[in-house]
Amino acid sequence: MQNTKFLVKLNRAGAHGPQYLLQMGKSIKTTSERRLALVMGKYTAQDAIESIQSPRCTVELVPVKVIA
Repeated sequence: MQNTKFLVKLNRAGAHGPQYLLQMGKSIKTTSERRLALVMGKYTAQDAIESIQSPRCTVELVPVKVIA
């Protein structure tokens, strides 16, 4: 059975390439490696996007198929 989960992809102004959300808490940690990124449900990912988004950072959801 396959489920769809989501990654949060960040494109920051001045960064060399896209980064993915690794950890979110008091501080936001990112990684450039997609396989290490935090995989979450749609509603959790949307909450993360709302708290991260700024004029200097564009954020988008990236769907990922996960075998459960």
